[in-house]
Amino acid sequence: MHHRNPPKEPRPPASLRRVPVQERSAERLTRILDACAAVLDEVGYEELTTRAVARRAGVPIGSVYRFFGNKRALTDALAHRNLDAYAERVSARVSGVAHADWRGAVDVAFDEYLEMKRTVPGFGLVDFGVPCAPDAMPDANVQVAERVAALLADHIGGPLDARLRRTVLVGVEAVDAVLQLAFRGRPAGDPDLIEEARTLLHAYFARTLD
Repeated sequence: MHHRNPPKEPRPPASLRRVPVQERSAERLTRILDACAAVLDEVGYEELTTRAVARRAGVPIGSVYRFFGNKRALTDALAHRNLDAYAERVSARVSGVAHADWRGAVDVAFDEYLEMKRTVPGFGLVDFGVPCAPDAMPDANVQVAERVAALLADHIGGPLDARLRRTVLVGVEAVDAVLQLAFRGRPAGDPDLIEEARTLLHAYFARTLD
């Protein structure tokens, strides 16, 4: 596939105190983030502590503080990892969609988000940002929209211009609100509201992409 608008290389989050270089250090960071996700699912963000994460990861508390100054920085890094994983998963799946089929590409992005929300540890509470700590990862939806717009432009062979960026951002913001409603108290989500969100995306994107 010819890449007109290649996605930008992911950069380490600003909250990360140091970027792991050695393989052992990188593995420890992965273990810490995995533990953070697991503890989040068990106790929620308010009750999350760096000590509990260290205990779950089987590492000294100093190992957590080597990378993160506090739990907000820790969950911020988890959100960045989620965003990178989401972009990679969408990119892999969208390669099987015809280039002229923008609806199919949008469905891939939509369905992959739902899949991660239902199956990835910690994702239900911290997907691409910490809801109760908006300054932890500012403008999370802006970053999600930028990744999706770049993937969509690359797939359909169109320009990554201001109009597409605006369309995708509005779509992400609108669908985020509907999906929050759909998943309120329902781990798998309300199927009718989920399909309404998909219909909303198709109808709104058609103004720009048809």
